[in-house]
Amino acid sequence: MATDVSEAIEQIVQDRNMSEELAIQIVENTILAAYKRKFGNNDNAVVRFDDGGRVVTIHAKKQVVNGVFDPVYEIELEEAKLLNPDAEEDDEILIELDPKEDFGRIAVQSAKQTARQNMREIRKDSLYSEYKDKEGDIIIGYYQRKSKTNDTIYVDLGKIEGVLPKKFQSPREDYHVNDRIKALIYKVEKTATGLQIVLSRTHTDFVKAVFEMEVPEVYDKTIEIHKIVREPGYRTKLAVYSTNRDIDPVAACVGPKGSRIQAIIRELEGEKIDVLEYSTDSREFIMNALSPAEARDVIILDEGKHQALAVVAENQLSLAIGKQGQNVRLANRLVDWSIDVKTVQQYEAMDIYTDARKAVSALFSEEEEEISRISELPGVDAAVAELLRANGVDLIDEFFAAEEDGRLASIEGLDPEQIRVIRGIIDELTVEEEFASGGAEAAGAEAANADEPRAEGSGAEAGAAEAAPEAPAAGGAAADEDVDEDEYFCPECGAEITISPDSATAVCPNCGTELSLEEEEE
Repeated sequence: MATDVSEAIEQIVQDRNMSEELAIQIVENTILAAYKRKFGNNDNAVVRFDDGGRVVTIHAKKQVVNGVFDPVYEIELEEAKLLNPDAEEDDEILIELDPKEDFGRIAVQSAKQTARQNMREIRKDSLYSEYKDKEGDIIIGYYQRKSKTNDTIYVDLGKIEGVLPKKFQSPREDYHVNDRIKALIYKVEKTATGLQIVLSRTHTDFVKAVFEMEVPEVYDKTIEIHKIVREPGYRTKLAVYSTNRDIDPVAACVGPKGSRIQAIIRELEGEKIDVLEYSTDSREFIMNALSPAEARDVIILDEGKHQALAVVAENQLSLAIGKQGQNVRLANRLVDWSIDVKTVQQYEAMDIYTDARKAVSALFSEEEEEISRISELPGVDAAVAELLRANGVDLIDEFFAAEEDGRLASIEGLDPEQIRVIRGIIDELTVEEEFASGGAEAAGAEAANADEPRAEGSGAEAGAAEAAPEAPAAGGAAADEDVDEDEYFCPECGAEITISPDSATAVCPNCGTELSLEEEEE
């Protein structure tokens, strides 16, 4: 018997806000549930919809046999011929049933319960699919109520209710009934009681989503957000960079006269936001991360352990550290380094500053411009210097430390020959400096002792006698007519000196030290 179910399907579509296909599926499942309740199973039940899904019929598929053993699955040949005169043994025929007569009251009640359960499950699956795809997106809802036990806020999202747990609420915010709430869909999950949509206003992805809404360049990926760190309600730091050289990433995020950043700050209820530029150079990135404070310099203490020291002016120390250490704490998380902040005076009192000054003084003269970086060395390959800097070896003392602990050998793209060349440049400058410094010190000592009487066999004269023990006396020099000049070496700088046999004194052409020859008394 055909049954018109058009009204039932239409009511399900309107009341449950679901598609007509799902409504037809619910009706079919309901009829199959009633059939199973009546006959024990529904393996041989066939439900058919005609006239565009408005009319439904149910049939029992049975096999024609000569001697029925299971009346649910089998029918006698004679009875089958009454339904279909062409029926033969072992054929399968469809027998139409009348739900009002063939299904009892209990079967109908069971079917209704199944229908309600199916509608709940279908609605849950439909909403789950809809909101699961929206995880990480911003959604707008309205405050409904607040739990007195755990301070969870329940938000009306239209089709379903979302929850905003206490841990995902900003400490700056306070809501009232029907207040508009913009939040991030943090998690969508199925529970025993239904579908649960967890919202958040403290997650870093919420800040990212707000920036995508307010800054078009962030939305279209012209400006990329490298990383966001946050202490909700107080301060947020985010590092950005531009894929287009002509666009300043920080200026684009701030907007004309700060309009864009002010809109984001209002959405975060006055939370402070530091937008800074990301850099692959660790030193530069650390300096940027300490904003709004200005760091004078950053010293890499341990590349492997990610330890660094930031040097700031006295009036910038409190700003760099922040209230209760908040600024430097967020900077540590942003760059993934352990940053220690010191003033210039504190840094100069540290051993690391003294060692660095000694290394620089031993390598370069005070008269020349001070050189501290590998890239400033004369004749160094710019590509090699850049490779070293990218791997945290920028300063000359960092080069020595990295060579000593073997880190230079592990840098990809840096071969031993390039290390040897840089080492040779540094050694050459060191030798030249020591040579020039030694000559200047000797000249100063000679000038200071010019008015003092000479002691025989001491000072420069003794040095000359020791350097040339076989030097002839004055008479011997005159007797040897074949020797015009004798060669000696300066005891101060090692330069070669030529002394005429007619003269017992000479001046070093390199350092200016005055030498004299005297005969040793026996």
